[in-house]
This record gives sequence, C-alpha cells and structure tokens, in this order.
Amino acid sequence: MAKMSEEYREKFLAKTRYGHLTTLTSDGSPRTVPVWFDWDGHAVRIFTGKNSPKVKRIRQDPRVTLVVSNELSEYEAWVSFDGTAKITVDDAIGEFLDKLASKYWDLSDPKRKAALDSWKANPAEFYVLELVPTRIRSYFD
Repeated sequence: MAKMSEEYREKFLAKTRYGHLTTLTSDGSPRTVPVWFDWDGHAVRIFTGKNSPKVKRIRQDPRVTLVVSNELSEYEAWVSFDGTAKITVDDAIGEFLDKLASKYWDLSDPKRKAALDSWKANPAEFYVLELVPTRIRSYFD
C-alpha cells in the first residue's frame, strides 16, 4: 500500500470530489452519507441543515470519518480523515455556501442558482461541521 505524499494529497483534494462522511448512530453502528466538503490544509469543513440527522448523531457521538476517493477513470486513490466533528455557527455561511456551490454545481443553471439563493436567504438554518483530523490516512496506486 503506497501512502500519498502531502503534495500529491493536496493536489488530489483540490479536485472536486465528494466526501463520504461516517457518523455513529445511537447504537454505535455507522451511517455514511456523501457530502460536499472543503479542505484548507488544516480542517475539513462541511455545511449541513440544522435539522439534519447527522447533527443529532454528531451531538451524541462526535467521532467521525470522512473518506474522499478517486473517480472511476483514475487509478485507485483515497484520503481518510479521522477525528471529532465540531458543530459551529459561521457568520460567513453565505460565503461558504457560495464557495462550495460554485465548486460542485454549475450556477448558470437557474434551478441550482435558485437553490443557492434560498439557502443564503436563510443562513440561520445551517451549521458548519468542522473536523480537525487527528489522523489522516491515504492510499494511491
């Protein structure tokens, strides 16, 4: 198993990819969902609705893992972030929503732009999940 260099990892994570966030349910079983994410070299940030089930799960047990993997057309590769998630209110949530939406969506699509505008009109409805990893694992072929 080959571990990625930090330089390759940063390049890999700079490409638009889904992350797969695993949280723990009340009985300890894992629950995984795809998410948009931002990695700044120190922390992973994800936005979520305040009423999202993942918020409830993180409040019960903040241990999480986020896995980011290759596309099918690429050689096998992945990065896994393990740690504790913190639920935060971000005063700049509108800017964060803009950043992620423009990364993951074509905002020239009126439907996508309208969805983003509705989110930004209701910033109090969102939290930012922040994961400062205690462990980063990686693999590439």
